[in-house]
This record gives sequence, C-alpha cells and structure tokens, in this order.
Amino acid sequence: MSQKYPLRLWFSGLCKVVFFYSSAFLVSVAPAMTDLAGSKLLAQNVVSQNLEAASYFQQGVMRYHNKDLAGAEYAFRQALQIDSNIASAHNYLGNILLQQNSFDAATQEYAEAIKLNPNLGEAYYNLGLALHKQKQTQAAITAYRQALIINPTMANAQYNLGLALYEKGQPEEAIAAYKQAVNLDSNNANAYFNLAIALQEQGKLSEAIRAYRQTLKLNPDNAVAYNNMGSLLTIKGQTSEAIAIYQTAIKRLPHNAQTYYNLGVAFYNQGEFKKASSAFKRARNRYRQQGDTEQANKIEQLMQQVAQMQEPKQPQVSQVSQDDLSDSDTPINTEANPSNIPTPEEEEINPEEVPFSLKPSPRLMQ
Repeated sequence: MSQKYPLRLWFSGLCKVVFFYSSAFLVSVAPAMTDLAGSKLLAQNVVSQNLEAASYFQQGVMRYHNKDLAGAEYAFRQALQIDSNIASAHNYLGNILLQQNSFDAATQEYAEAIKLNPNLGEAYYNLGLALHKQKQTQAAITAYRQALIINPTMANAQYNLGLALYEKGQPEEAIAAYKQAVNLDSNNANAYFNLAIALQEQGKLSEAIRAYRQTLKLNPDNAVAYNNMGSLLTIKGQTSEAIAIYQTAIKRLPHNAQTYYNLGVAFYNQGEFKKASSAFKRARNRYRQQGDTEQANKIEQLMQQVAQMQEPKQPQVSQVSQDDLSDSDTPINTEANPSNIPTPEEEEINPEEVPFSLKPSPRLMQ
C-alpha cells in the first residue's frame, strides 16, 4: 500500500494534463499495434472471481489476437459490466481504441487500468504511447519511465522514451535511452538510426558511424543512413571509404539523387573531376525526373564549374576574359587542385559542403 498512494497521486496529476490538452497527434505515425511480451499470457491469469466475467475476458483476449477487434471490444465490455475491476480488460480496450485513433478514449481506458492496478507496466507504456501520439511529450516521458520502473526490460519503452527525449531537446538523455533500447533489442534498426543521428549532432562522429553501420546491417535500404555515414567519413578524411559507401548505396538504391550528388562531392574533393562530373550528371538527371528543377539547376551550374577545371591551361587564339569563362558571376579557378575549390555565389553549390539529413525516424514502437 505504501507504493500505491504516490502512484495514484502521479496519475491524478497526469489526468489534468490529459483531459485538457489538444487532441492533435503525430500524423507521420501509422498505428500498427504490437503486443508487448507477456500480453498473450494475461488470459491464463485469474482476472476475476466471477466465472462469467472471466469467460468474457478470455473470449476478448482470443478475439483480440485473432484481429477481431469488434468482437474483442464487445467481450471486454461485457466482462467489465459484470466485474468493473478487471484492469487488463481496460488495457486491452485502450489498445483497441488506440488502433481506431480514438486517443482520448484510449487514454481514459489506460488511466482506469492504472488506477485498478498501479503495477501494470503495459498500461503505463500504452498510456505513454497514447499521450505521445497526442504530442503530450512530457507526460509521455513520465509514463514511459514509470513503465520502465515496473519492467526495466521493456525495449519498446526505451526506444519511445529516446524519441520523446529527442523531441524535447534532450539529446544526451535520448542517446542513453537509445543505447538501452539496442541493448535490449539488437534488431531495432530505427533505434540504431536515431542513435546515429543524435550522436552525429553531438559531434561524436566515430560512434555515429558505427551506429549507421549497424543500421545498414539491419536495413540495407536506408538511403539516409548511407548518405549520412558517407558524409561523416568524408569529414574524417576517409574519402575512399565514403566513395565505397556511396557506390554500395547506388547499387541498392539507383534512383536516389542525393547519393549521386554526394558521390560527386567525394570525387571532387579527391581531384577526380571526370568522375565527379559523371556523378553530378546522374544526380541532375535524377532530380529532373523527380521534378526538383531548382536542385537540378544548381547541380548544372556546378557541372559547368567542374568542366572549366578540366580544361587545359593553354593560351587560346583569342584572349577571353575570366568572366566569359563562366555562366555565373564568380571567377573560376582553372587549376585542377582539389584543395583550391572555387567560392560560388550564394545561389550556387559549394562542393565542400556535405549535406546531411538530421531527422530521426518518427516511427513509434507500439
């Protein structure tokens, strides 16, 4: 009883946040409810001394796992009409409502489950998920942490906690949560990917590269991971390895314009202007196919600069001014020295700039 009272105090305070907050939700998250470990065993426990209520509950669990959500909801509500103290029935009802995007109703079911059983870790986790989808991030963090106090091995709670902490601008705490998530579930590609981005933003490049490598082992079709890892290798002076990464990415994802552009940058920085020009040409064509005319035009300008750098430095028959050699207003340095990179105008692309995609996967683990 000594632990139950403070938990109820926490719950009471949380309800004030829940019921008076906006009902907005993470539109980028597609609900795909995944049961936590052990949830399928709930039906084996004695949930009610009333045999009829217990029977309805058993039917609800069976129908729920057979994807008969309407039948499951009916059975759980029948069980609760007979015995209103079945915490797990409220938790299951919350799951059903969450899948129907009825976030407020789901939140109330999870809250009732916690009220009846403050040690039901799944209910805290699911409450955190419902709050997270409503953008009540701080309340979600509190719920995830309470779930982890009850069950420290809940990998999905660690992952979602990391995502919520990152959203709140707490990258170091997010990194710690993601590391715990991958320790508990080494097959979570999203956790490695988000960990890599958070490490990258904190300037921990070697750790970020290792996390990107692990991401690609689990999900070899993650174009952003290839591009970011290659860019980090370029920054660290490992250009040859970066080129190999980009080439691997192109074999798997031949239509990704950003990869061709990054490959062109890497070749450019090595002074291999012919290869750089070829990569930039493919990047330009991909951007045109995608309808991104602005980016295609910028790369076209860059290609013209690279072409000028490949021209031999021999006097021409007629004297031509430096301005006549370029379509831009910027003078072109015609020496083929990769360290002597031209300084384009604001509207052009600087090949020394390495683009990144610093947006973590928004997918919540459900």
